[in-house]
Amino acid sequence: MKRWILGAVAAAALLAQPVQAVAETTIRVTLQLPEKHSLGQNWLAFKKIVEEKSGGDLQVQLFPSAQLFKDKEVPGAVGSGAIEAGSAFIGRFAGSVPTVDVVAIPFIFDSEAHVRAAVAPDSAMRKELDSAILKETNNRILWWQAYGLNVYLGKDAAIVEPGDLKGKKVRTYGKIQGWTVEALGGAPTLMSGSKQFLAYQQGAVDVGMTGVSGVKSRKLYEVMDHLTLTYDSAIEFVAVMNNDVYEGLSDANKKIVNEAAREVEQQLRDQIFAQQAEAVEEARGKMNVVELTDAQRAAWKKATAGIVDRFVKENGGAGKAAVAAARAAAQ
Repeated sequence: MKRWILGAVAAAALLAQPVQAVAETTIRVTLQLPEKHSLGQNWLAFKKIVEEKSGGDLQVQLFPSAQLFKDKEVPGAVGSGAIEAGSAFIGRFAGSVPTVDVVAIPFIFDSEAHVRAAVAPDSAMRKELDSAILKETNNRILWWQAYGLNVYLGKDAAIVEPGDLKGKKVRTYGKIQGWTVEALGGAPTLMSGSKQFLAYQQGAVDVGMTGVSGVKSRKLYEVMDHLTLTYDSAIEFVAVMNNDVYEGLSDANKKIVNEAAREVEQQLRDQIFAQQAEAVEEARGKMNVVELTDAQRAAWKKATAGIVDRFVKENGGAGKAAVAAARAAAQ
């Protein structure tokens, strides 16, 4: 709690007015990444739609590159009303809603189509997770923001076999990713995306975990030599709004926000896999890109198979239901 309060104080110079004094139609957005990143472009698309359709009654102001709040501070900042809206890695809500981490379980999704079905706005998994986040944090999910699939980065040697992580310090970005590294014999080091470059450059960790788009936008190819396309889990962000602010909107403006959210969610999910493929091709000229064989992928899947049981054991019936909903989406 104290961390987001301190963040709000530090951000005061950038915020024109405290939230209570700002017109309810002004939606300030905190974003971790640059505007040029796909998530920033996604918010800009949302901004264009709502400002045009509301005739200017709704205004969206974007604060990119973690100017105001760090990723882990976003749920508290948005939920409290320190800022109206923002984007955060969905794992940042795990402290309040542990089952959001279901999407991070390695190999729970077996294809792009499976991911799409599981995270669709009206899916059973989405309905349960979105409502739980709203109830526990006062963050209304506007839409989910696809970030791509998980990959590994290596410096001195490529990560190919599961055993290649043994004894290595590995940058992780969430609880389940930490479990995955532990299952593979490595030492997880939780670290925000913005700290990756220096950590790799200075050798603070041996191995990286991230999404392909992050390799490009954060120029990680300058400090890491190998990119392994494990594609073992989905990386999802969520675009959230303070629920009190949302409920204070007119019915007409709520409709505009909801429809714009649906539209830009679909746009980003359609774009992200194509952009991921393009980013991989671009990386080939700067890094050694490793694509796993079927046998190697099977070895990774076997080595991490116990994580789903650990997830269910820790989260009980809710965890079991989340896993079932995620798996059922493939049918």
